[in-house]
Amino acid sequence: MEQGQTMLNRRRVLAGIGALGAAGAFGAVTKFSAAFAQGMITPGENAVLLVIDVQNCFLPGGTLAVKGGDEIIPIINELARKFDNVVMTQDWHTQHHASFASSHPGKKPFETMELSYGTQVLWPDHCVQGSEDARLAEGLNLPHAQLVIRKGYHNEIDSYSAFVEADKKSKTGLTGYLKERGLTDVYVCGLATDFCVSWSAVDARAAGLTVSVIEDACRGIDLNGSVAAAWKSMAAAGIKRIQSTDIA
Repeated sequence: MEQGQTMLNRRRVLAGIGALGAAGAFGAVTKFSAAFAQGMITPGENAVLLVIDVQNCFLPGGTLAVKGGDEIIPIINELARKFDNVVMTQDWHTQHHASFASSHPGKKPFETMELSYGTQVLWPDHCVQGSEDARLAEGLNLPHAQLVIRKGYHNEIDSYSAFVEADKKSKTGLTGYLKERGLTDVYVCGLATDFCVSWSAVDARAAGLTVSVIEDACRGIDLNGSVAAAWKSMAAAGIKRIQSTDIA
């Protein structure tokens, strides 16, 4: 009885393939197999692509260049076509920001010091408000982006995260914006993996959002192993590590 039923099921499958036509069936099966193998993600209406700090500053030739930072631009442009919702961030510092080494006599870029809210990496002057350095990268093609949120504009507080500034108290308003719009699945990409991307991802997760970081659409600075440390902290927070090819 079981053998007869199996044969009947096989005949039905073969008949279905025949109705589709050889070429059509092959294409459908191939497409399904590829999607299944890659575990494809199809962003829904509650998904948002969060593009972090893709600005001239962080590209080759900028004041705080991230190696290979320009390589992610075409990847992000392609990704954005798959999302109905796109939000961008822009680092936006005052001229003598507390995070700049030049604001502290005797200090050099990439040294650290204690500020009122904790340990701060001191950076070269970068992303100064209104400067060419702070502009969003010219190659970005995200015409349907709905929001550009600026961060780091309080003179005495740095802000890596798109959600909460470095004092862990000052909010940017992004959490409320996403929740009010029902955007609960956040896909993060941009610059740099080990600072603004990872801090944004961890804070998004702390806000109760589902978070994935798209690894090949990010690049890191990597100060003393900071990229590996960032991935470790993101994994501990329950953040998924995916590739752009995982998104259908």
